[in-house]
Amino acid sequence: MGRENIDNWHVRKCAKVCDGCKEGFKNKQQLHSRLFFDEGEYMRQDYCEKCDEKAAPALSTWKTIFIVPPPPAEETVKKENAESLLRKLLAKENEDDLNAIFILMVMLERKKIFVERDTQKAEDGRKLRIYEHKKTGESFIIIDPELKLDQLDHVQEEVVTLLGGKPRTAEPELPAEPEENNRELSKDTKQD
Repeated sequence: MGRENIDNWHVRKCAKVCDGCKEGFKNKQQLHSRLFFDEGEYMRQDYCEKCDEKAAPALSTWKTIFIVPPPPAEETVKKENAESLLRKLLAKENEDDLNAIFILMVMLERKKIFVERDTQKAEDGRKLRIYEHKKTGESFIIIDPELKLDQLDHVQEEVVTLLGGKPRTAEPELPAEPEENNRELSKDTKQD
């Protein structure tokens, strides 16, 4: 190929606006893309039909369709929300929250926010897990409730609800019956 700086293979995505007239592309609009080599880098430029005729010659050209990118997928559980809920539940020191605390800690461990440093046995025989926050260095001692497999779904649903989400097993809400149907039903039951 004869190019000096061939290790720059990253070329930007399709632009949202025409590189000629600066007008925004509409969803499913046909456009023309051109690839140039300038100052040791590959550069992509995208043009509307009208501006493509005036564009400079390029190494490569092609037609494409502009698709409006979908909004970024929202995480089912945001890291900050899970961590703030964990801290809130730990501060309450409520025995009923042990399962949710454990599941939240495991979630945050998988997200690489916490790392398990040790496991100990408490005087009462329960298993304690010692976690460290990777950024702050804080240590947390979590009681392992030693959940059984058949308990996990229920606890995970509880955590999703605590985080403000809708449980996967939630029944769809039925639309309220109109007042007239209720009145007619009550008349029918009175006649019997």
